[in-house]
Amino acid sequence: MAIVSIIQIVWTVSAIGLSVLVLLHSPKGDGLGALGGQAQLFTSTKSAETTLNRVTWTLTALFMGLTVVLSAGWLTPPAG
Repeated sequence: MAIVSIIQIVWTVSAIGLSVLVLLHSPKGDGLGALGGQAQLFTSTKSAETTLNRVTWTLTALFMGLTVVLSAGWLTPPAG
């Protein structure tokens, strides 16, 4: 499997994960996080939001970085 294929898979997974995490954020209420009992996994709602924010920002940075690398074509050898 080529490195480009692996990076495309990681890019796709990060995009899907980012979409799910954004939906889990609560806009001042419970949000969709209440459906799965997400806040109960943590000691408090504040730590749940903090963890959710950190994971979301990490996935955002990963997604944006991989988008730049894939769109610039830095991993594909030049033709010719």
